[in-house]
Amino acid sequence: MGSMQRHDCASSAALGYVRMPKGSFELNDMKTNGKERQVIVQDDVHDGATPGKQNTALDSTYEEVIPQGLMSEGTNTGGNGLDNKAFVHDEQCEEHTHKDVKISIYEDDGEDVEEAMFEELIEDGETSCLQNLEKLQLAFSSFLNSHNKKLWLALYALLTAAYAAYFGYAMWYQFGDEGSIRLLWISCLVTAGVLLSVILDRWGDGLYRTCVHPVSVLIERRGRYIRWIIGVAAVCGVVAVLILEVALKQPRNLYSGIGIIVYVSLLWIFSKNPAKVKWRPVLVGLLLQFTFALLILRTRWGFEIFNWLGARVAEFLAHTEAGAKFVFVNLEPHYFAFAILPIVVFFSSCVSVLFYLGAMQWLIGKVAWVMRVAMGTTAAESMNAAANIFIGQSEAPLVIRPFLTKMTRSELHAVMTGGYATIAGSVLGAFIAFGVPANHLLSASVMSAPAALAMAKLFYPETRVSITTMADIKNIEKSPERNALQAASNGASNSVKLVANIAVNLIAFLALLDFVNGTLTWMGNRVGLEKLTVQIICSYVLWPFAFVMGTDTVDCRKVAELIGIKTLVNEFAAYEELGVLINNRKVYNTYNGTVIENGDDLFLEGINKTLIGGVLMERSEVISTYALCGFANFSSIGIMLGAFAAMAPRRKSDCAKVVVRAMIAGNVASFTTACIAGLFYEPSLG
Repeated sequence: MGSMQRHDCASSAALGYVRMPKGSFELNDMKTNGKERQVIVQDDVHDGATPGKQNTALDSTYEEVIPQGLMSEGTNTGGNGLDNKAFVHDEQCEEHTHKDVKISIYEDDGEDVEEAMFEELIEDGETSCLQNLEKLQLAFSSFLNSHNKKLWLALYALLTAAYAAYFGYAMWYQFGDEGSIRLLWISCLVTAGVLLSVILDRWGDGLYRTCVHPVSVLIERRGRYIRWIIGVAAVCGVVAVLILEVALKQPRNLYSGIGIIVYVSLLWIFSKNPAKVKWRPVLVGLLLQFTFALLILRTRWGFEIFNWLGARVAEFLAHTEAGAKFVFVNLEPHYFAFAILPIVVFFSSCVSVLFYLGAMQWLIGKVAWVMRVAMGTTAAESMNAAANIFIGQSEAPLVIRPFLTKMTRSELHAVMTGGYATIAGSVLGAFIAFGVPANHLLSASVMSAPAALAMAKLFYPETRVSITTMADIKNIEKSPERNALQAASNGASNSVKLVANIAVNLIAFLALLDFVNGTLTWMGNRVGLEKLTVQIICSYVLWPFAFVMGTDTVDCRKVAELIGIKTLVNEFAAYEELGVLINNRKVYNTYNGTVIENGDDLFLEGINKTLIGGVLMERSEVISTYALCGFANFSSIGIMLGAFAAMAPRRKSDCAKVVVRAMIAGNVASFTTACIAGLFYEPSLG
């Protein structure tokens, strides 16, 4: 066969293929990765090819999988009497080998392939009228293509003018109510975002050279002194806030501050390499949490903003009921399956549309830039942490999928910790439906992102130099959908796996928990211990963890029990229990009659109602909301490893080595967020 040459996988569009006579080239038993794919061969020796020029032959579709490294071969005899062979390397199509042959494997997109595979249909006896109509259609199509940019600009200008007219009339017609304020804020935010994008696209490089770069050079030259100044100012600010806002107003809240010290100390003691800990991401991460909590829980305007956002999210997710009622009619008999899980479908569809529009990529990129600049974390792990605010533990790493194989173990640990320490927007609505306060869930989601990076870098410090930069990942992969309707449909379809995963995990783990509880109760009865369950054991074993977060002493066992349920089962089961306790308190606060205690249960004699599990103090409810906000549980370990094995198979063993540490760090990140929430909790704000 002569010498073998290696060629990169070429683009099908670049080959410029021509139609070959039937049977001119055929590859036998070719195999690809399970999807419909086409093989295009570029050569100069096949029947029907133009002598002396490179031509192409279109092959057929194959549907089987090539094992890693296996070669498949096809042979035919060309017009010059020589046997020509083509080789396909593996399912990833990284490179192919053959003398003077280029092979390109690409997915069937339904357009270019059709032109190559099928001849144009020509009807007999076409009239001149139809031919003229076709020419007119082609001319119009050519005009649209040649003036495409100008036409889109004109359409955007027309839509902008129409919205401006609508906005002006709406403000004049009725201003002052909640709806008009909502319209005003949305319009201002969208306008600011569009203007910022235009400015950065057109003058971003110039602004960087004239404004940002000189400051960066100054910091590099005087970095040590500047860091000391910033550090001292931050410490003084934190101390002043703690004295003025906490010690003087709510001294009991300082117990939560002790919890932060305890958790940080424990992670440092059991760190993978305590001597290598870089304290900048740890301290800045805690400072960002501190700042968010101060704005959300201690300022009236901050609290009102998140309270308003929470109400709008709940209002938005309530539209799920229309679709759920159409399918299930009556939601009450199986409320969780018919009312809670459909929220996951609806929200997943909406997130998919936002990705198609590019809004989600823009927002994630900006949040990632802030965290990277402030905390000094690497580009990839910052991008993942920002994505975890909005999407789940399995979906967020897709944003940085091309870089997973190039990450250090510390970066992989940080990516996993981010998934464990946060919750997905798609399940946020389900927790709100349980009765958990939406404003605290939203703030917990935001605060947990820097907390995850801080605890990850403390528990598994970076000892290698990262090879990913912000320039490498600033362009997040665009949505593959062709329009918003397809994006909505795909988002709903993709949620099926998530919904099924939630349902089957709850069935399996709650059944296992009931079995273990039954066994423990039976064993306890043999020695005189009544009602011995996993929850009872957790309420005692995890009591110190609840106490150092600042939980009221009377509630420590109940909060510890919730933490145990979240860790051993999942956050769904824990938030459902918390929702029951929150609703119990609302009933209890409106009741004025006789109350009879029966263990943890409360019997309201006047209305003949039993509050199962009793009630929690309002401060304990808030701390629990933040402490449970994350996917860190044993059932998620399998989900995490499965996702990473699919995205980065070569790093599967590295992921297995750090996944348990990541789960612990994710739990602690949620606990530190709860500590800071307890530190700034104020009853008057709720």
